[in-house]
Amino acid sequence: TTKNNRRRRTVQTQSFMVDVPGGQVFVQRWQPASATSGAACPIVLLHESLGSVGQWHDFPARLAQATGREVLAYDRLGFGQSSPRSDAPSLQFIAHEAQQHFPALVAALGLERYALLGHSVGAVMALHIAAAHPAQCQAVLSLSAQAYVQPQTLEGIRAAQRFFADPQQWARLQKWHGPRLDWVFRAWTDVWLHPDFADWSLDPVLPQVPCPVLAIHGQHDEYGSPQFAQRIAAGVAHGQVLLLDCAHHPHRQQVAQVLAAAQDFLHDLAVAGAPV
Repeated sequence: TTKNNRRRRTVQTQSFMVDVPGGQVFVQRWQPASATSGAACPIVLLHESLGSVGQWHDFPARLAQATGREVLAYDRLGFGQSSPRSDAPSLQFIAHEAQQHFPALVAALGLERYALLGHSVGAVMALHIAAAHPAQCQAVLSLSAQAYVQPQTLEGIRAAQRFFADPQQWARLQKWHGPRLDWVFRAWTDVWLHPDFADWSLDPVLPQVPCPVLAIHGQHDEYGSPQFAQRIAAGVAHGQVLLLDCAHHPHRQQVAQVLAAAQDFLHDLAVAGAPV
């Protein structure tokens, strides 16, 4: 259990495996002992391209403390503690997560409604999920999402390739994914650097997102400019932008601001009468 001294709200943690098409995914739940409202829907976290449940560190517990809501995070198939994968990464992996794996997870967890918080490509997946499942997804908090492929995006990925060519840095990342890391890394670089992925864009999906979206982006994000957040907010039905003085990981680099923004965003929706 984790305790926040300021709010004095205890959070209980539980971990388990869930069956989805293709294997099992690892899930962790953070449940505040005293929720702000029994009707408040949980927040589901979607991790980045090299991410996992463990790499959220203490952010989920702090998010549960700040919002008084249950928080859930899972490792996508092939990542973290979920079942490994050997199939070649698909250029349609974002849509596949929204259409196949995530709905199976939601059904297994018995979730009728949820808010989503995604980081990087996890935020892109969250927007796809919101478009595909509008009756269930009540709100999206998007952290550092890509809206299309900028030269800066590709430069950032190539820089990461050079960085993780250092065996010491590779070993630091491997502690989260173990023998899955080769697949995890290729699933990121092979897709985003593929010439057939160069024209990928969120533009066709954004008009199909009816729920409120808060697009948070670091002004110094090494994988894309603030134009990404502005494009997302302008493309959805109800979008807001929050730019922060940080790089690609706002929930680590400006955690207090992200937590406050999440708390205010969800509270304002509830006050306005949204079933969130």
